[in-house]
Amino acid sequence: MFAPSRDQARDLFFDTWRKYRAGLPLEGLERLVVGLLTEHPEYHELLDQPDRHKQANYEGGRVNPFLHLSLHLAVEEQLSIDQPIGVRAACAQLEARHGSAHDAKHEVMTCLIEALRDAQVRNGAFDTVAYLRCLTKRAGS
Repeated sequence: MFAPSRDQARDLFFDTWRKYRAGLPLEGLERLVVGLLTEHPEYHELLDQPDRHKQANYEGGRVNPFLHLSLHLAVEEQLSIDQPIGVRAACAQLEARHGSAHDAKHEVMTCLIEALRDAQVRNGAFDTVAYLRCLTKRAGS
């Protein structure tokens, strides 16, 4: 299982953005990452200043852009392989309801955050059934 450190994860975003802005070729995961980055113009200024933002802490209710982007990556991976089975169909229902793939993925991320938080509180495994139940409820099925 790939488990990058905080700095490695942030470097992925900074390095991919730098390569994209320089017109350099992107490889594998970088193509997916640049798609996410271009969907989030609110983070572009931050990505242009890695020395200033790489070590930033996001506490007190501030949105952590790196966590947000990492959750997007997790959702994209789930959707690409439909794991857990049913996540792709639920996201498609959410997209139809919202008329926006991006908004649908944010709803999926909300359920993912709830499931991760619950696993952490219980000090237990990720509850796939609860995760899919959340998605189904949000999708209105």
